[in-house]
Amino acid sequence: MSDVLMLSAIVMLVLLFLKVPVYIAVLGGSMVYFVLNPDINAVVFAQQAIIGTEKISLMAIPFFICAGIFMNYTGVTKRIMDFCEVVTGRLPGGLAQVNVLLSTVMGGLSGSNIADAAMESKMMVPEMTKKGFSLEFSSVVTAASSMITPLIPPGIAMILYGCIANVSIGKLFISGFGVGGLLCITMMILVGFISKKRGYGNLTTEKLTWPRFWKAFKPAVLPLLLPIIIIGGIRIGIFTATEAGAVAILYAALLGIIYREMHVKDMVQGLKETVCSTASIMLIVSAASVFSWILTKERIPQTLTAWMLANIHSKFVFLIVVNVFLLLVGMFIEGNASMIILVPLLAPIAAEYGINEIQFAMIYIFNNAIGALSPPMGTLMFVTCSITKCKTAAFIKEAVPFYILLVVNLMLLTWFEPFTTFLVNLFY
Repeated sequence: MSDVLMLSAIVMLVLLFLKVPVYIAVLGGSMVYFVLNPDINAVVFAQQAIIGTEKISLMAIPFFICAGIFMNYTGVTKRIMDFCEVVTGRLPGGLAQVNVLLSTVMGGLSGSNIADAAMESKMMVPEMTKKGFSLEFSSVVTAASSMITPLIPPGIAMILYGCIANVSIGKLFISGFGVGGLLCITMMILVGFISKKRGYGNLTTEKLTWPRFWKAFKPAVLPLLLPIIIIGGIRIGIFTATEAGAVAILYAALLGIIYREMHVKDMVQGLKETVCSTASIMLIVSAASVFSWILTKERIPQTLTAWMLANIHSKFVFLIVVNVFLLLVGMFIEGNASMIILVPLLAPIAAEYGINEIQFAMIYIFNNAIGALSPPMGTLMFVTCSITKCKTAAFIKEAVPFYILLVVNLMLLTWFEPFTTFLVNLFY
């Protein structure tokens, strides 16, 4: 690594620690490199910043963001929450179980963990505290369950990874059902165990009968069909993953008409929110594209690959090293930014070890999801605590069992490939 590159990396990290916006921090570090290398044409800086955002597949991001926002204006959330209450009502810690299942189902509609955490912090936490759950436990369950959202299609993280590493987004979506389902089930078991131990009651003792199930399912069936339409359409070739986003917007608008809850002013507001959310993501993509070009020019990927292959002879040792590294990175750097910088470095090395590209993708995305919950800069933790007014120290203490659960899940994905590839092999 040259001295100039090291200096630019230090500048970027310092800016990140000072909580400067991620895209400015990355561009600032990149600019140092170009300023101290006068032999490199400065036009390259602008070219790479623009080129990084020109991939057609990136259009799926604003489409799915827009679809998720429209869904929030159609009254879908309330219908799905009622359905989740009926399904989980008899389980220990009823409302906490609803919280986890709602995040899982809404993951197929919104694709954004931040949006899910904010929504459930406002909807679920006040209700949970009224029912006797502690504020800390309610906040932790809300933030932890929001981790499931990027793992369930159409998660934005899967779209970004697929674009960067040239991996089938459709296959990542299919794999996401298995990984998201695993986390949902294990988290519901943990929530049930803690709730039973603390005496948090269930919602009802009424037995779940078919008429009762159908009564709750019928209003929720149309929203629940969206992930099936997306996956089915991609699988049988009706549309691509990018075009599926446009289909999702039309479907959300159709639900707004059917339910008569989304008006023209809601659509205008939804489009404004879409522009703001998309712009924040694309600025990070643009900035990271410049830094990735710098890494490539300095031959960092090739050097790192050669060193790894010479010193690490087991793919499992490699995966453990990567997991530890990504967990540490996730504590300080926003997931999308780290993905755009690190995936071009790590994905080729994983391929050299013979690691399945879908497995490595889901391991990477899962690590990013853990980082969003981890101090000192976990975005999910701060978004949830800012809304629920839970103290950060109390949140971290309450979250310890959930951190342990997440590491166990990560190890399952690392050591047992079928957790990430079984559904993909079944569909494809």
